[in-house]
Amino acid sequence: MKEVAAATIQKLMNVSVATLATALFRRNLRNQVIQDVRPVKAKGRNMVGPAFTLRYIPAREDRNQLSVFRNPKHPQRHAVETCPPGHVLVMDSRQDARAASAGDILLARLMMRGCAGAVTDGGFRDAMRIGELELHAYHSRPSSPTNLTMNEAVDINVPIGCGDAPVFPGDIIVGDDDSVIVIPAHLADEVAEEAVSMTAYEEFVAEQVMAGESIIGLYPATDEENLRKFDEWNRARKAGSPVTDNRAGDGKDLENE
Repeated sequence: MKEVAAATIQKLMNVSVATLATALFRRNLRNQVIQDVRPVKAKGRNMVGPAFTLRYIPAREDRNQLSVFRNPKHPQRHAVETCPPGHVLVMDSRQDARAASAGDILLARLMMRGCAGAVTDGGFRDAMRIGELELHAYHSRPSSPTNLTMNEAVDINVPIGCGDAPVFPGDIIVGDDDSVIVIPAHLADEVAEEAVSMTAYEEFVAEQVMAGESIIGLYPATDEENLRKFDEWNRARKAGSPVTDNRAGDGKDLENE
């Protein structure tokens, strides 16, 4: 499992999932956004961390009684107690929100253990309380029934699917106030670097558009004059604020939408 540098994690804290999706699209990775999940409550800041996974299968009634939680190695409980600090617990609930993937107590435990967040393609119970936690949490909708109603937790830290996106342990998970994306760990450094440059150019474009400029020749940057303006803008930006990227980015081919 590739360990991702702290500098890369920091870069990913300051770029959008939409920008990352475009950077991955350029690498022919088109299925990395976890579909149909949203924040339980928007935090106004990104969730970033390596994936630690939990896999559910459909429940079978003779196996799924409340007594299973007495087992300290029950996969759901074990996942909550072993997900490493800084990681994101990603749950494969088969896109079935008829029963909860977890509730506020388990997510509070993740928060207290220093985990970065939790994502399920099912639902969370006690969603109002989860929303008040500092922990990032993403789901499809609130779901009150115990997870045992529909789900049996069977394995942790194995490859899973979550919202139709493949998730491998150690992949980098990024969530913003819109959605969640999965970055293969071996691509995280280069994707983060490119996304920082894309974000800088898009900030420049947004200023130009709000000043009345046309997007033609600007987005993408096919007009050399716009590239010159961006270069000046970016140098001034860096001179007036801490540098977070190591290159200006040339704006070429930046067509995010």
